[in-house]
Amino acid sequence: MFVGRAREIKFFEDRYKAREGQLIVLYGRRRVGKTELLYKFCEGKPHVFYSCRELADSSQIEAFTERMSRSGVSSEKHRNAIPDWEAAFKMILDLPTSGEKKLLIIDEFQYMCKSNPSIPSILQILWDELLGKRNVMIVLCGSAMGFIENSVLSEKNPLYGRATGIYKMTELPFDDAIKFFPNYSDEDKFLAYAVLGGIPHYLRQFDPERTLRENIIANVLEKGCILYNEVEFLMRQELREPALYNTLLETIAFGSTQLGEIHTKSQVDKSKVSVYIKNLVDLQILEREFSVFESGKRYSSSTRGLYRVTDNYFRFWFSFVFPNLSDLESGGAEDVFTFVVQPYMNSFASPVFEKVCREYIRRKSRDNGFPFRVSKLGRWWGKQTVSAAESGGRTTSVASEIDIVAIDDQSKNYILGECKFRNSEMDTADLTRLKGKAFSVDASVSIIYALFSKSGFTEALIKKSLQEKDLLLFSLGDIVGFAQTER
Repeated sequence: MFVGRAREIKFFEDRYKAREGQLIVLYGRRRVGKTELLYKFCEGKPHVFYSCRELADSSQIEAFTERMSRSGVSSEKHRNAIPDWEAAFKMILDLPTSGEKKLLIIDEFQYMCKSNPSIPSILQILWDELLGKRNVMIVLCGSAMGFIENSVLSEKNPLYGRATGIYKMTELPFDDAIKFFPNYSDEDKFLAYAVLGGIPHYLRQFDPERTLRENIIANVLEKGCILYNEVEFLMRQELREPALYNTLLETIAFGSTQLGEIHTKSQVDKSKVSVYIKNLVDLQILEREFSVFESGKRYSSSTRGLYRVTDNYFRFWFSFVFPNLSDLESGGAEDVFTFVVQPYMNSFASPVFEKVCREYIRRKSRDNGFPFRVSKLGRWWGKQTVSAAESGGRTTSVASEIDIVAIDDQSKNYILGECKFRNSEMDTADLTRLKGKAFSVDASVSIIYALFSKSGFTEALIKKSLQEKDLLLFSLGDIVGFAQTER
């Protein structure tokens, strides 16, 4: 089942219909669905789809020309000898079409270049002198993101400036990810996303006919299932010192988010922490988050911002699987779920809920769902002054945060939001606390308060929302329902 990716498909279809030759670079982390996307795009089109393997150069070129021949390219010109790469790439011009583009997909392009580093130079010359002037579309696809960015796209490399399109593919958004579980309740749809994120390969491991509990036990916690060793496999594939990266990710997954705190808790060499974290950010496993009011100049500071595990499944694995491997290895999956996972699911899912709520604000704004268009969106955190009367003593400062801060382009209108993923309803006390945090906002601006709740709202709060136009209430059902609406 192919789900979502309408934006990506449109990108490739538009390039395919363009009159000029197209050289497209598609890349992204492993398991994100690049190959499946390209297969979907190629349906009904004359094409050659070649998946590179880790082969010697002579074997690679032989496999490439064989794939060309099986796609309908005449091999008469090449019967006497295995051609060089220049001749092999030119074979795409012999692909039989009816006026359509001659389409060549090279998947896992890094393996082709690994056995022959001159490939980018050969392609560059061919593109400049011949292929770029013909009705040809070549897609270079790779999972080794560092290689693609540093050895294909950077200005010191031969193909720099030749690409007519560059697409960095990310995971499926919440709206598409929950389509894998059409019969789940709203809560279980969200929790499945909180555990697996938007990686299609992970989402397909869960059987939508089994309960969420059954799926987590059978497809995450049971030794031998595909997802049990997935994180370790990817870490070994992408990184040289997986043990140190495991330590960092476990530290961050358990709540250490500032650079100094990560160093202290993990005990990883301070001189290496920043480098390791940058590698994890490049792999889209970590993200660096700044408070919504931070100025752009502060982004360059290596000590500012918070680091979070942005990949939901990595965060779940380092929160519940990695610390309990001894129990899981001895067959304790049921117990680990019952006594370790289930009691903390709401707490684990809360940051994901906040993120989904922020995306809900963004999408609803695009659909003109608010009195103003949201231009800037994020979280705020910092110090809040508490008066002596409030604190029962002297005036003091306490750490505080606002889950959602949405601002218009003139900074005249704000949405301030609070998100609660808990088993009890939100009440007027939650609204009072949110309003108490509005000290950080200029008194002259217009503020809408938005409350997001997994379990709904008390009657008193609902009544208050009917009386106050600047108070909006959104349930989990509202968010899931909006996500499932065709737009």
